[in-house]
Amino acid sequence: MKIKIDGLECEANYGEYILEVAKRNGIHIPTLCHTDALPGQGSCRLCIVEVIEGGKNKVVVSCLYPVTNEIEVLTNSDKIRRMRKNIIRLLAARAPESEHIRKLKEEYKVPEEKRFNVDKGEKCILCGLCVRACEAVGVYAISSVNRGITKKISPPFEEPPEDCIGCGACAQVCPTGAIALKEFEGKRVIWDKTFELVKCSVCGNYFTTREQYEFLKQKYGLEAEEFLCDKCRKKSTAQKLVF
Repeated sequence: MKIKIDGLECEANYGEYILEVAKRNGIHIPTLCHTDALPGQGSCRLCIVEVIEGGKNKVVVSCLYPVTNEIEVLTNSDKIRRMRKNIIRLLAARAPESEHIRKLKEEYKVPEEKRFNVDKGEKCILCGLCVRACEAVGVYAISSVNRGITKKISPPFEEPPEDCIGCGACAQVCPTGAIALKEFEGKRVIWDKTFELVKCSVCGNYFTTREQYEFLKQKYGLEAEEFLCDKCRKKSTAQKLVF
């Protein structure tokens, strides 16, 4: 079916989310907690848009709103910009140290906060994407704890998580850079836990933690004598197919 986004006629599949249609047609809608690997989080609300359907206007979250009729979508109307500005203002009060949030704050001309308490030193917006990533890996090393103003993302008892395999998936999906991951001298540190990195048997580059490698071997039933990075494994597989 055809829908209009900012005046541009776009083809959409029934049930497809507005954000997906917009991205496919090169129309930018700002997001924070959306990633193609883990879609449908919808907690930051930054991707709100205005939908005109059956002569009525409504504001929806574009990453969660499915297209079921021929609709018109406005991604950057005055109303949406005002609402988005307020969302960014609240996010900036929550996570003032995030570089990404600072850039959004500048883009939407959000003034310095005087009304709300600013959580100094914080980068996390509590979107929960890191927890979903950890669960998707199958580890469950971190979770959302507490409620209200004390809510946060944390390992059990705020100690280095015993179950963590150091894969770094949580840090990779974090939209605000709130999860620190450091690598130095063949070691990786995340959630205050230190992992030894292993080298690829072929190219010699560090590529994963031993815990992650063993976890994946067990999960997928791999039987490998060598430690191979993705690049060298693909190369090795291709050579076996050729010869």
